[in-house]
Amino acid sequence: MMNPIRWFIGWDVGGWNCDNNPRSRDAIAILNEQGELLGVPWRGNLRDTINQSTSSAQWIAALFQLCGVQWSPDQGAVVMAIDIPLAFSDELVALLHGRPVTQDIQSSSENPYLYRYTERYLFEHGVRPLSPIKDMIGAQATKGIHVLAKFSPDVIATGKWSDGENLIAFEGYPSPCKRSQDMLDAKQFYAEQPDEDREDAITCAILAMWSVKLPERLLEPKPEVSNSEGWIWIPRDVILKVG
Repeated sequence: MMNPIRWFIGWDVGGWNCDNNPRSRDAIAILNEQGELLGVPWRGNLRDTINQSTSSAQWIAALFQLCGVQWSPDQGAVVMAIDIPLAFSDELVALLHGRPVTQDIQSSSENPYLYRYTERYLFEHGVRPLSPIKDMIGAQATKGIHVLAKFSPDVIATGKWSDGENLIAFEGYPSPCKRSQDMLDAKQFYAEQPDEDREDAITCAILAMWSVKLPERLLEPKPEVSNSEGWIWIPRDVILKVG
């Protein structure tokens, strides 16, 4: 049974071995029910934390501790927005099993091996998402997918995964959020961070909070989306602005 949702975490994902990467590392930011930033946003490599945690409760508690805050399951459940593709396309998975698609492959942005439906949809509306296959985010994608499989494995709705008790996770995308007036208005209440990773983590934490408090601000999955592919949750006004 799901505990009451009271906390919102944003995770900007770094590579598996990002310890000394000056440009991109894991970053975590945590908001409470009132949208207040808890502790200090953290930046580093979560690999050891992922390896050492054996349950979603241990994983969440470790993230809180990294930010200088204590958490236990009796304090309420967490919604986490993760800045990385959390699945591969159904067509790519089929190809890996020796079942290629039948249609001709044309433009890159329409290639179902490179992009999921959610990414192809964003291309159609003026947003240019990255591909975990052709762009340099494959390591980060496997890191995020690994965490889902380990701590939040069950699909509870299109684009949302859960452990059924402490954690709901979904995919956020901070880059297009920079064109969202709703997000710009929200971000002005938070202190500027020393790096883009922590800025993106705060953006993801806001998306996580909106998914519960202000779901009408987010672009909802289209009916034809495959549950196994997931969905990129971004502010609705991004599409209105560029579409």
